[in-house]
Amino acid sequence: MTINGKEVMLQSERPLLALTMGDPVGVGPEILVLALKDPALYEVCRPMVIGDLSALKRAVGRLAPGLRINIVDQPGAGRFEPGTLDLLALSHLSSVDLEYGCPTPASGAAMVSYILRATDLAMAQEAAAMVTGPISKIAMNLSGYSYPGHTELLADKTGAKEVAMMLAGGDFRVVLATIHCALAEVPRRLNTEALHRLFLLTCRSLRLDFGLAQPRLGVAALNPHAGEGGLFGHEEEEIIIPAIRRAQEAEVMVAGPYPADTLFWRHRQGEFDAIVAMYHDQGLIPVKLLHFLDGVNVTLGLPIIRTSVDHGTAYELAGTGQAHPGSLQAAVAMAAAMARRREAG
Repeated sequence: MTINGKEVMLQSERPLLALTMGDPVGVGPEILVLALKDPALYEVCRPMVIGDLSALKRAVGRLAPGLRINIVDQPGAGRFEPGTLDLLALSHLSSVDLEYGCPTPASGAAMVSYILRATDLAMAQEAAAMVTGPISKIAMNLSGYSYPGHTELLADKTGAKEVAMMLAGGDFRVVLATIHCALAEVPRRLNTEALHRLFLLTCRSLRLDFGLAQPRLGVAALNPHAGEGGLFGHEEEEIIIPAIRRAQEAEVMVAGPYPADTLFWRHRQGEFDAIVAMYHDQGLIPVKLLHFLDGVNVTLGLPIIRTSVDHGTAYELAGTGQAHPGSLQAAVAMAAAMARRREAG
């Protein structure tokens, strides 16, 4: 609807988002409070926090004493208005388990419970999307969950057969072919079939969630100078190029492999809609150079929408109020836009 010449969304038109607190002894509670102090987020979504009451109260008291906490038992009970934090309180941790930077089995179990509940709500379509706060892999393992991180847990929980990690800052998007492994292991993890499927998955996601009818992918080479005809490695000729050709035969607009030292500049100039990088740091260094404060982690391939901050628990900043909420704000805005796009069909 339009009010005074400005387009305003009704409450029912704003997607309901489940925001997980992340690790309650990290910066998660603080960036939630700092992000939700901004009334602008309430113009695009209905944010519901899933987390710990004591941790949220502590963050509100230190950073925004004027904010009210509204305890809800289900998404529909939220007020979703500026000045109020709607909280689905899944844990009531004691002070022993809320020492900044010191995860315990109890805080780790609580942290995982927030993710699981948000996933359930999204799968049941009670939430249009989930936005996750930063977690600790150590805390996850302390609580008995042996997953490397969010992505693997969510894939298992939702039954997704293929998932991928995208890091995005505005229109600058990078998808990773390999994620958390030693650099020496990267060549062994690359294979033509997996890369081909990754290209297809990335293009489907760009069409569905980013509204790009004909997405253009640029593929980074693994080796310097794209292998220089085999002088600096054979992965380009033996693995990456065959995967690109297969995707092109399926009418996917994908090109490369190009040397990484120029490819990201070309993406920045608008030549591509996303880049597929071969390993973690190859893709994350340019993203964080350009979008350190507002980068977003998106999981591709899930049956639900999940965005996340692109940083960790920052234990050294927990309790100081110095953590920047920009990444969380961007993740919320992106999840809301993706949800509206899916709703519109």
